Amino acid sequence: MKKWLGIFIASLLIVSLAACGSKNSSSNSDSKLTKLVVGASNTPHAVILEKAKPILKKKGIDLQIEKYTDYVIPNKALDSGELDANYFQHIPYLEQQMKDNGYKFANAGGIHIEPMGIYSKKYKSLKDLPNGAKILMSNSVADHGRILSLFEANGLIKLKPGVDKTKATIKDIVDNPKHLKFDYKYDPAYLTTAYKHGEGDAVVINSNFAIDVGLNPLKDSIAIEGKNSPYVNVIAVRKGDENKKAIKTLVDVLHSKEIQDFILKEWKGAVVPVSAK
Repeated sequence: MKKWLGIFIASLLIVSLAACGSKNSSSNSDSKLTKLVVGASNTPHAVILEKAKPILKKKGIDLQIEKYTDYVIPNKALDSGELDANYFQHIPYLEQQMKDNGYKFANAGGIHIEPMGIYSKKYKSLKDLPNGAKILMSNSVADHGRILSLFEANGLIKLKPGVDKTKATIKDIVDNPKHLKFDYKYDPAYLTTAYKHGEGDAVVINSNFAIDVGLNPLKDSIAIEGKNSPYVNVIAVRKGDENKKAIKTLVDVLHSKEIQDFILKEWKGAVVPVSAK
């Protein structure tokens, strides 16, 4: 009896040691991964990063995603070192933020475009907008040129000849036959609420906020930006970090066919991938 008891205890010890060995092996494997913390807007940025996460793990990178709902904190967090990179902003906004705040950032790579759309509860097309229609838009000056370019492309206004349209402001409107009133006091995240409440005659909303509340930019907007928009959403990093192996791997994975196909399938053209910009 004692002999069998001894054998049983010895077996338990072997199993226990094997389990510990397996656990330690897993821990050692995880410890070899390079941690990369990236700040992102909920949709589509964080969704895209989640899709890329298992691919990056196979390449030795432990991607950790911090989600944000505004356009200010992610750059502060990147500047302070809380983040290794962020993914939420387009190039003109990034350049404006660096100019305004003295950030030393770099564009590590363009990933996708979120077309800007115009929405209305009252009218089915831009042509239906009445004289003096009130247009609600973002208080982000970096978006003003983009929004005004959309109205110009649809024949509602004309901007000053030769103006850099990515930097155009309300003052650059030289022809406004319908006397549209552009109200630009709104936080970008509030514009979906304004639209749902029927505020104004039309509301200009960025696709990431529209998608967040269940709107389909392609179907629900009365006008939408074309695919040739210069407003590419990028991976932003502190200057010098764009050459780090982990950052380059992140950008390469986001440019991969697997991720680009996912973007097209998931948002059906409301989010447009780019291979390199």
